[in-house]
Amino acid sequence: MKLIVGLGNPGDIYLDSRHNIGFSVVKALAQAYKISFKKDKSTLSLIGKGKIGGENVMLAKPLTFMNLSGIAIRPLLKKYKIDLNDLLVVADDLDLEFGRQKIRPSGSSAGHRGLDSIIENLGSHQFARLRVGIGRPDANIEASGYVLSQFNRKEKAQLKQIMENASDCCKSWVRKGIRETMNIFNARSKNNE
Repeated sequence: MKLIVGLGNPGDIYLDSRHNIGFSVVKALAQAYKISFKKDKSTLSLIGKGKIGGENVMLAKPLTFMNLSGIAIRPLLKKYKIDLNDLLVVADDLDLEFGRQKIRPSGSSAGHRGLDSIIENLGSHQFARLRVGIGRPDANIEASGYVLSQFNRKEKAQLKQIMENASDCCKSWVRKGIRETMNIFNARSKNNE
């Protein structure tokens, strides 16, 4: 079984914030493949099981706050006996321009506290991650406030396409694996620059 985890903060106040774009991608996948979520108390997550491209998949949204994401992901892997090679984490990225996406098989957290927590709790950085660009704020805006802010009107108009692209990338990862997906989607992202 493949596990796709979207990172974000629980609660209505954070619902459509930039930091919650990982939640939004997983929600879009759930809608596209008619997967419903239920609370799994033992893993501190909302989870949904279904099929994507004929493969068994679990979608998850940790109910911990972003900085504690690893506390939810470690028990998910253990309870459902999922290997690190079958984990994809979807997170926001300040260092990518808005809407740009990059998928990698492993790597550092690049300062993302949710990824920091996962790496610390798993004792490994060897898991796939899809970073979705939210862009950098103007110099006079604090990054911490910016990531928790809502998208502006112009950005909201592009979100549907961004969700479709990210969903397609996740589907490709499930069906074709990380290497082929990188070749397709990272190249596509560069061509859109």
